[in-house]
Amino acid sequence: MNTNLALLLVLAPLSGFLLNVFFGKKLGKTVSGSIGTLAVVVSFVATIMFFLQINQNPQPIQISLFDWIQISTFKVDLGFLLDQLSVLWLLFVTGIGSLIHLYSISYMHDDENMHKYFAYLNLFVFFMITLVLGSNLLVLFIGWEGVGLCSYLLIGFWYQNQEYNDAAKKAFIMNRIGDLGLLIGIFIIGTMFSTLDYATLKTAIASATDLNLPLLSIAALCLFIGACGKSAQIPLYTWLPDAMAGPTPVSALIHAATMVTAGIFMITRLNFVFDLTPDVQQIIALIGGATAIFAATIGLVQNDIKKVLAYSTVSQLGFMFIALGLGAYEVAVFHVITHAFFKACLFLGSGSVIHALHGEQDMRNMGGLGKVMPITFATFLVSSLAISGIPLFSGFFSKDEILLVAFQQNKVLWIVASVASVLTAFYMFRLLFLTFFNDFRGTEEQKQHLHESPALITFPLIVLGLLATFGGLISLPGNSWLNHYLAPLFGKAEHEAHHLGSLEYSLMALAVLGGIVGITIAYIKYIKRKELPARDDQQEGFTKVLYHKYYIDELYDSLFVKTTNAISKFFKNNIETNLSEVFFGFGAIVEEIAYQGKKIQNGSIGLYVFVFVIGLCMIVSYLFLV
Repeated sequence: MNTNLALLLVLAPLSGFLLNVFFGKKLGKTVSGSIGTLAVVVSFVATIMFFLQINQNPQPIQISLFDWIQISTFKVDLGFLLDQLSVLWLLFVTGIGSLIHLYSISYMHDDENMHKYFAYLNLFVFFMITLVLGSNLLVLFIGWEGVGLCSYLLIGFWYQNQEYNDAAKKAFIMNRIGDLGLLIGIFIIGTMFSTLDYATLKTAIASATDLNLPLLSIAALCLFIGACGKSAQIPLYTWLPDAMAGPTPVSALIHAATMVTAGIFMITRLNFVFDLTPDVQQIIALIGGATAIFAATIGLVQNDIKKVLAYSTVSQLGFMFIALGLGAYEVAVFHVITHAFFKACLFLGSGSVIHALHGEQDMRNMGGLGKVMPITFATFLVSSLAISGIPLFSGFFSKDEILLVAFQQNKVLWIVASVASVLTAFYMFRLLFLTFFNDFRGTEEQKQHLHESPALITFPLIVLGLLATFGGLISLPGNSWLNHYLAPLFGKAEHEAHHLGSLEYSLMALAVLGGIVGITIAYIKYIKRKELPARDDQQEGFTKVLYHKYYIDELYDSLFVKTTNAISKFFKNNIETNLSEVFFGFGAIVEEIAYQGKKIQNGSIGLYVFVFVIGLCMIVSYLFLV
């Protein structure tokens, strides 16, 4: 029963992909969209059934389909592991995925390649489910590479635009850099313990008496490099903002709720490895803090509505890595869940705005949309309050727990995270005020066609808005259902119950005050003073540096792209040319020898008999004389 249900969970999106690939164009847009959506809904229903089973009986469900690789004592099965972590992850992957597929039926309806879009989207969900469900690191790696491939296909979906192709290639290449680190880490762990299975690995590490901690630390660091690529942490973060080239629902699915959380999932799954490598954990926390503040400062001045949300995603992922680095895995998971709710709602809300403005993404050409798009505005508002950490919205609870853990373990990280939280509140309400308040600043033609989006777009927004509002109730301080649910994975239930005292209330109040300060500054600038961001050619000073993202892309281009091109050109013009001449010289010698040698093969029987007799005489003479 469990095996069949797990196969249904995994294979339903794959079936949707195959149907749309082979028959989608003939079936039509509505049918192909319905097939793609239904496939993910089936996976969501199967996930709910597993969730109810795990919640009632917390024993993990191991499913081994067949023996995959066996070399001496090293053995890997193709199997699935359904436990608290994987089932919880699948709930929001398939649940939010279903809403995004439904949203896409309307959003992508005018695209002639809609069937191809849903095929790619289904394939992505299939690989994401494989990543999460895998019972070992090798199955995880299959899903890991698969979502990287699908992100390439979806980011470059509108391939007629060369900039979008470049963004897709950039995402693919930067993820391959991180994936190399992940692969090295997997090799090291497989060599050390002769297994890649999570359960066996955990037992082997727990029972090891002569554990090679330096080598394990190298493996953990390599795994973290892989996480940096997928989850867009410094220095491998630059692909994610450019990935906004893809359709907006793709941004919501891949870059808010699923693919970018793969790194957090992997580290949480291997918590028993990272707990033994405190130096690597410290690096994770520091990189997370640096990414959170770095991306938040860039988001302050971006004018593309999706770019603001993209840098917000990078920053919020930094918060999650702070929690991971401090060993608070359950807190990181909590913020992953709330972030999936409010960020998916924000991305889909931005898509609703872009849909109403016929492709316009520059906030300087928006304004006043709150009156004509009340549902989009209301859901965008509650999601902005959630990400800003305002009580009693979902982001308040998860972000507050991260700040509390940071204060207890590392005051510097607490300060960094607190500043990043203030900046988050500012740039999110800057986005909100520029988009939905004051007078409309677009063209007269756009103004004539302003309207609320259709029901297939607004319904997912309403559901996600409700989740962004009430989702934090799954982990209240001192009474956390989530921590209790995840306790078997971490074995530290006593640590999880945060009982609030005067210090905790003070920190909470300070965090809320910081959010209010950020919102107030945004209100003064963009509502009271009605300021507008400067045009691109009028950026000055440090604002110009932030607007150009600290020129990191230009730095990477100079250090890596141009250097690689120069080295390639040098080899081509010098070494490759000279080597070619040498090899062509050898070829000419062989050709000349062959030309002279073929004269013997002239078809003359007399010559052949003569050579035969001479040869025979020489052999006989040699035998008798020697």
